[in-house]
Amino acid sequence: MNHYAYFVSVGVMLLGVAGIATSRNLVHTVVCLSVAQSGTYVLLIAVGFQYGGVAPIFGGQVGSRTPVVDPVVQALTLTDIVVSAAVTSMLLALVIQIAKRHRAIDPDRLGRLEG
Repeated sequence: MNHYAYFVSVGVMLLGVAGIATSRNLVHTVVCLSVAQSGTYVLLIAVGFQYGGVAPIFGGQVGSRTPVVDPVVQALTLTDIVVSAAVTSMLLALVIQIAKRHRAIDPDRLGRLEG
Protein backbone atom coordinates (compact mmCIF):
# COMPACT_ATOMS: atom_id res chain seq x y z
CA MET A 1 0.00 0.00 0.00
CA ASN A 2 3.04 2.24 0.49
CA HIS A 3 2.22 5.92 0.73
CA TYR A 4 -0.59 6.00 -1.83
CA ALA A 5 -3.28 5.56 0.81
CA TYR A 6 -1.98 8.58 2.71
CA PHE A 7 -2.07 10.69 -0.45
CA VAL A 8 -5.58 9.46 -1.23
CA SER A 9 -6.78 10.27 2.28
CA VAL A 10 -5.31 13.77 2.16
CA GLY A 11 -6.80 14.26 -1.33
CA VAL A 12 -10.26 13.19 -0.21
CA MET A 13 -10.06 15.45 2.85
CA LEU A 14 -8.93 18.42 0.75
CA LEU A 15 -11.69 17.74 -1.77
CA GLY A 16 -14.26 17.85 1.02
CA VAL A 17 -12.78 21.00 2.54
CA ALA A 18 -12.76 22.69 -0.88
CA GLY A 19 -16.40 21.73 -1.32
CA ILE A 20 -17.26 23.22 2.06
CA ALA A 21 -15.42 26.44 1.24
CA THR A 22 -17.15 26.91 -2.12
CA SER A 23 -20.62 25.64 -1.25
CA ARG A 24 -23.71 27.81 -1.64
CA ASN A 25 -26.10 25.20 -0.30
CA LEU A 26 -26.23 23.88 3.26
CA VAL A 27 -27.08 20.33 2.13
CA HIS A 28 -24.06 20.40 -0.18
CA THR A 29 -21.95 21.62 2.74
CA VAL A 30 -23.06 18.70 4.91
CA VAL A 31 -22.29 16.23 2.12
CA CYS A 32 -18.85 17.79 1.63
CA LEU A 33 -18.22 17.45 5.36
CA SER A 34 -19.03 13.75 5.06
CA VAL A 35 -16.63 13.44 2.14
CA ALA A 36 -13.90 15.16 4.15
CA GLN A 37 -14.52 12.80 7.03
CA SER A 38 -14.31 9.84 4.65
CA GLY A 39 -10.67 10.72 4.18
CA THR A 40 -10.12 9.87 7.83
CA TYR A 41 -11.43 6.35 7.19
CA VAL A 42 -8.79 5.81 4.54
CA LEU A 43 -6.12 7.31 6.79
CA LEU A 44 -7.03 5.08 9.74
CA ILE A 45 -7.12 1.97 7.59
CA ALA A 46 -3.76 2.89 6.05
CA VAL A 47 -2.23 3.31 9.49
CA GLY A 48 -3.44 -0.11 10.60
CA PHE A 49 -2.59 -1.95 7.37
CA GLN A 50 0.21 -4.48 7.39
CA TYR A 51 1.41 -6.60 4.46
CA GLY A 52 0.53 -10.22 5.01
CA GLY A 53 -1.28 -9.38 8.21
CA VAL A 54 -4.17 -11.52 9.29
CA ALA A 55 -6.98 -10.96 11.73
CA PRO A 56 -5.68 -11.08 15.29
CA ILE A 57 -7.56 -14.20 16.24
CA PHE A 58 -5.00 -16.33 17.94
CA GLY A 59 -5.36 -20.07 17.82
CA GLY A 60 -3.97 -22.95 15.91
CA GLN A 61 -3.80 -21.16 12.52
CA VAL A 62 -1.96 -18.02 13.61
CA GLY A 63 1.51 -18.51 14.99
CA SER A 64 3.33 -16.22 17.35
CA ARG A 65 5.46 -14.78 14.51
CA THR A 66 2.60 -14.25 12.04
CA PRO A 67 1.98 -10.52 11.39
CA VAL A 68 -1.46 -9.35 12.44
CA VAL A 69 -3.33 -6.16 11.69
CA ASP A 70 -4.03 -3.69 14.48
CA PRO A 71 -7.61 -4.24 15.74
CA VAL A 72 -7.66 -0.91 17.59
CA VAL A 73 -7.39 1.01 14.32
CA GLN A 74 -10.22 -1.01 12.83
CA ALA A 75 -12.35 -0.28 15.88
CA LEU A 76 -11.52 3.42 15.57
CA THR A 77 -12.55 3.35 11.91
CA LEU A 78 -15.90 1.80 12.78
CA THR A 79 -16.38 4.37 15.53
CA ASP A 80 -15.52 7.13 13.06
CA ILE A 81 -18.15 5.83 10.64
CA VAL A 82 -20.82 5.76 13.35
CA VAL A 83 -19.94 9.25 14.57
CA SER A 84 -19.98 10.51 10.98
CA ALA A 85 -23.46 9.09 10.40
CA ALA A 86 -24.72 10.69 13.61
CA VAL A 87 -23.18 14.08 12.82
CA THR A 88 -24.49 14.01 9.25
CA SER A 89 -28.01 13.19 10.37
CA MET A 90 -27.93 15.92 13.03
CA LEU A 91 -26.64 18.51 10.56
CA LEU A 92 -29.25 17.57 7.97
CA ALA A 93 -31.94 17.94 10.65
CA LEU A 94 -30.57 21.41 11.39
CA VAL A 95 -30.69 22.25 7.67
CA ILE A 96 -34.34 21.20 7.58
CA GLN A 97 -35.13 23.45 10.54
CA ILE A 98 -33.25 26.37 8.97
CA ALA A 99 -35.14 25.82 5.70
CA LYS A 100 -38.46 25.83 7.55
CA ARG A 101 -37.70 29.02 9.50
CA HIS A 102 -35.90 31.08 6.88
CA ARG A 103 -37.12 29.46 3.64
CA ALA A 104 -33.57 29.39 2.34
CA ILE A 105 -30.60 27.04 2.48
CA ASP A 106 -28.11 29.40 0.88
CA PRO A 107 -25.83 30.68 3.66
CA ASP A 108 -25.59 34.10 2.00
CA ARG A 109 -29.37 34.50 2.00
CA LEU A 110 -29.82 33.53 5.63
CA GLY A 111 -28.63 36.87 6.87
CA ARG A 112 -28.29 37.25 10.57
CA LEU A 113 -29.23 34.25 12.68
CA GLU A 114 -31.40 34.91 15.71
CA GLY A 115 -31.48 32.85 18.87
